Amino acid sequence: MSYSSTILNQLLNFLPRNKFNQYVGQHNADRYTKSLTAWNQLVALLYAQATGKDSLREIETGFNLHDTCWHHLGINSVARSTLSYANSNRSYQIFEKLFYALLNECKSITPEKEFNFKNQLYSFDSTTIRLCLNIFDWAKYSKTKGALKLHTLLNNRTAIPELINITEGKVGDITGLKNADLKLEKGSILVFDRGYIDYDFWLELTKNDLFFVSRVKSNQKLFVIGQHKKSNLGKNILADEIVLADSYLRLKNDYPEMRLIKFYSEEKKKIYEYLTNNFELTAEQIALVYKERWQIELFFKWIKQNLKIKTFLGTSKNAVMTQIWVAMIYYLLLAYIKFQTKFKKSLLELTRMIREVILLRRSLIDLLSLSATTIFKLKIMDDNPQLSFW
Repeated sequence: MSYSSTILNQLLNFLPRNKFNQYVGQHNADRYTKSLTAWNQLVALLYAQATGKDSLREIETGFNLHDTCWHHLGINSVARSTLSYANSNRSYQIFEKLFYALLNECKSITPEKEFNFKNQLYSFDSTTIRLCLNIFDWAKYSKTKGALKLHTLLNNRTAIPELINITEGKVGDITGLKNADLKLEKGSILVFDRGYIDYDFWLELTKNDLFFVSRVKSNQKLFVIGQHKKSNLGKNILADEIVLADSYLRLKNDYPEMRLIKFYSEEKKKIYEYLTNNFELTAEQIALVYKERWQIELFFKWIKQNLKIKTFLGTSKNAVMTQIWVAMIYYLLLAYIKFQTKFKKSLLELTRMIREVILLRRSLIDLLSLSATTIFKLKIMDDNPQLSFW
């Protein structure tokens, strides 16, 4: 059976094309453009993400080998010189806006992980992308190093990033969090590590009816004023106390009380101390909330291993930002497809499957039901039509 549409074209159909065209118009991105439009650029960069291409020459060669697909993909040109110019000069904000437009669609269909509490749960953290300062001289991190930071808000119920703020590497973690437009609903829980200890910011969260859970620093001065009334000490909960920040005890008597929980991890054979302004959840639930913070570490690890965000196709700030936002769009596309098609295997398995068949003319739905071995056979058949395995 033959199909007229490639896998890549079917992926593109999940994108909100009307909104993308709107963003292109807002930035006059296609003004005076004769060949490589903003859509062409997006298709080329998504193809590079899906196939792991390391250079503009590889992208150009890959598309030239499949020139019969150009019409269905809406491609007019893939010349590397033109793509290089577009990456450097066409505003990355077009792709940033597309990411958030696609995010809204993903949120509407993504199933949520269940917890034994009703609050929305978010993790906030940052990851650093190292850059060579001699090449990326605009990304100064120190005298000899360059870097960018991805400050990310991850929804732990859906495993989808709902906010990404890209800054210079020297921007502090807590600064990145303070400058983020979180837009969390009341009652949400925000979990972060010890790099985000800031009493003024925590006070703002409390005033906005938001909860936080954090680790305690070794040099953090806390004043115990009593025991939590609902404390249920046991084998793993060593303490559940009400505390005040010592510095604020002298300066701001109206600073709210916090809750200090000491939890013993049998797995790590270690005692962990957590601070929170939530007095409703049990101590065990607070420990579980902080354990869920590990999901954002797994997210950072996944995108660095499976997306092209550590090596870049251009050296200008706009080119780097464009590539990062397109990488995040591709991540959302994978998540969207996984949940929309009820794909039972992992996101990594889906990534590997699509990489092998991105320009094959097959049905995406049918393809997701095949094994890796069968997909390999299909690829060989597409490259050598005279062969038959059936």
